[in-house]
Amino acid sequence: MRVVRWLLALVALTFFFKGTPSDASAQSWPQDKWPVSSLEREGIDPAAIDSLVVDMQTGKYGHIDHFLLIRHGRVVADHHFERDYAKVAAQYSPKNHQYDYDHPTWHPYYRDSKLHTLQSVTKSIMSAALGIAIDEGRIPNGIKAPAMPFFKPYRLDLSDPRKRSMTIADMLTMRGGLRWNEMVSYESAENSCIQLEASDDWIQFVLDQPMREPPGTVFNYNSGVSVLLGKIVRVATGQRIDSYVQEKLFGPIGIKKAHWKITPKGEVDTEGGLYLTAHDLARIAYLFLRNGNWNGKQIVSREWVRASTSPVIPDIRPANGRPDAGYGYQWWVPHHENGKTRIFSGRGLGGQFPVVVPDYDLVAVFNAWNIHGRTEMSSESAVWERILPAIRK
Repeated sequence: MRVVRWLLALVALTFFFKGTPSDASAQSWPQDKWPVSSLEREGIDPAAIDSLVVDMQTGKYGHIDHFLLIRHGRVVADHHFERDYAKVAAQYSPKNHQYDYDHPTWHPYYRDSKLHTLQSVTKSIMSAALGIAIDEGRIPNGIKAPAMPFFKPYRLDLSDPRKRSMTIADMLTMRGGLRWNEMVSYESAENSCIQLEASDDWIQFVLDQPMREPPGTVFNYNSGVSVLLGKIVRVATGQRIDSYVQEKLFGPIGIKKAHWKITPKGEVDTEGGLYLTAHDLARIAYLFLRNGNWNGKQIVSREWVRASTSPVIPDIRPANGRPDAGYGYQWWVPHHENGKTRIFSGRGLGGQFPVVVPDYDLVAVFNAWNIHGRTEMSSESAVWERILPAIRK
């Protein structure tokens, strides 16, 4: 059934993307709050979205916490779902630790606030910070720069020439070549990311991993290299990345509240430790929809945004069963055609999905917390299976 839905969605997308992009003159910009419009006014069939929301309420998409839909810069659907995570967590005997994903103090919300865990969407935002640092000239040679010279204070075994040759680009595209196993469940002790999060020195843990293949050759999803990229930003800028992001990215686009997890050695968790509200995560997605420009001010260079959200790696298999899913600079490209990105997204454990459809001037944000078992439907795929077919103009 899942394969059938995907085939139907791909056929539909071939038709949808023959449309024309939205008129830029119709765009709006958020101030303290997002402008609000209606589904009907923005050319979306209300009945189709109402049906989707009902399915979210009844559990077909698991524990959805927030669904936000924005077209032309205006909110047209904004639904929050209350969940009793203390009751859910009681089934799993949570421990009082920030990396215990079953503890309701930390997950999915940070200490009863509206700040929701983003998990690996953190990587996409970290990548934006790296792009800003490169735009500022903080990293000579940019993504072509060798990675290991940034880690001179650490214990480094560079006897393997493959590790010496690893570049920032290799890590950005998950082709660092390190031995790393993140294809097993995050409930498994064999998962390298879980081992990382249990270690005392995250950066040293990643640097200690041996090489498996030459850098730049094989895609292997690796949260560890995202930790190293965050450290590179700190070394290059002289600022810890939470401070740098607030100054260069969050502040200029109106994000005032965020929380980052901090590792035992005082580093920022740049692989999965960021918390934002759904409305502020939408600001990040909207910034990238607008090619890094925020109401006339260029925050991230157009070139970096386009490279980040392009299918640098055009076809990742397996990728959650999605055919032809691509990957850019810590951003996913679930749909592309002849090298052109049709849809790009961030993806985080439990169902964190900021999804951007440039041809339809559309941003969808999903926050959820589905970490045990599988849901009947994927909220990310609801964009192309249910939302795009509902757009009438």
